Amino acid sequence: MRTLKLMKTTVIASLLCALTPVAGMASGVRTEYQDWLLPEQPAVPADNKMTAERIGLGRALFFETRLSKDGNMSCASCHNPSRGWSDGLPTGHGHRGQVLGRATPTIVNAAFNKIQMWDGRKRDLEDQAMGPMEAQAEMHSDFDAVFSFLNSNARYREMFEKAYPGEGISKNTLAKAIASFERTVVSRDTPFDRWVRGDDKAMTASQLRGMQIFMDEKKGNCAACHSAPNFTDDGFHNIGLASYGNSEPDLGRYKIKPIRILKGAFKTPSLRGVEFTAPYFHDGSAATLMDVVEHYARGGDVKTDLSPNIKTLDLSMQEKRDLVAFMRALSEPGLEKAGLPNVPVLSMDVSED
Repeated sequence: MRTLKLMKTTVIASLLCALTPVAGMASGVRTEYQDWLLPEQPAVPADNKMTAERIGLGRALFFETRLSKDGNMSCASCHNPSRGWSDGLPTGHGHRGQVLGRATPTIVNAAFNKIQMWDGRKRDLEDQAMGPMEAQAEMHSDFDAVFSFLNSNARYREMFEKAYPGEGISKNTLAKAIASFERTVVSRDTPFDRWVRGDDKAMTASQLRGMQIFMDEKKGNCAACHSAPNFTDDGFHNIGLASYGNSEPDLGRYKIKPIRILKGAFKTPSLRGVEFTAPYFHDGSAATLMDVVEHYARGGDVKTDLSPNIKTLDLSMQEKRDLVAFMRALSEPGLEKAGLPNVPVLSMDVSED
């Protein structure tokens, strides 16, 4: 009994040592974890530098339903600010309610992704922006009608000219403007970020324990894929979802790059903002964060083509709860208000001639 107490005391002391600020920290930042802090600005293409005019135009277009075939869908229909900039559905719904095959990814911190979409078929936000409009199953946009509307609208003509002087209204400037707005939906002030910057009270004891499990290669090993600073490795992994056992499973990245290890592999999503983006996984099969933890704890369900990073985890129920608590520390309340237009922006500020 005395030995067990001594071991317990040693573990607690070691944990406190790891979590307590030490000498040499710059401005209070915990140097051991400073790589997890996001850069001040995301990378931006040379031909699409961030300006107030471009962001304002992109914001209007992001919420503009008249870009869709039936005039009833916008980017925000699926990337809803009040739903964690996703849609709260297991898989997305598109043109005339069509149920799509994959969950809608959040755009929170998508600016820091090195590749876009669950299967990585889009290289950057500019490339991704037109995807939903071009897809018949999603917004199913009639671009002749779209550009007729935008060119006939005095306010939009003015906004495009100020944002992209001399470039006109085209798919190119439309995509660049939307991407500019999306780069403003950034989460960098979570309880975890504040703790890394030196705020001792930013995270709870449970969240601190969960962080240790998350980082520990012998426990959660979550950081192997959900790595610094955006909690994603921008890689692709088959995590053994039950849906991969279907007769015709979604092969994910393999359809884009037919390499055996990529069969059933999907992009590692960032965990920033994860508390607000349920349900989880590309097929929306996990309703809660605890469901996610339980999936990884049992080492996945379908072992065929399983990523070598997926192994069963020896976690107690308390450790699972702590892991969930830590993931909640990666979300920033109030982000639903980031970049929202003043309603009704379209009828008031972008009116017809």
